[in-house]
Amino acid sequence: MKNRLKVLRAERDMTQADLALALDVSRQTVNSIEKGKFDPSLPLAFKIARLFGCRIEDVFSDEV
Repeated sequence: MKNRLKVLRAERDMTQADLALALDVSRQTVNSIEKGKFDPSLPLAFKIARLFGCRIEDVFSDEV
């Protein structure tokens, strides 16, 4: 699953550690999501979308 997490994070000058703290996950989890190695759970995807003030579809796409 593709995502715009790195772009959204960079637009807000957030580090992976900042985002991890805000989401209550590890920095490694954020890194894995950004690189497409890990698909977040639905609750985590909602949390990410809410944090950036957008819809899940604005962050994640099912394109390969």
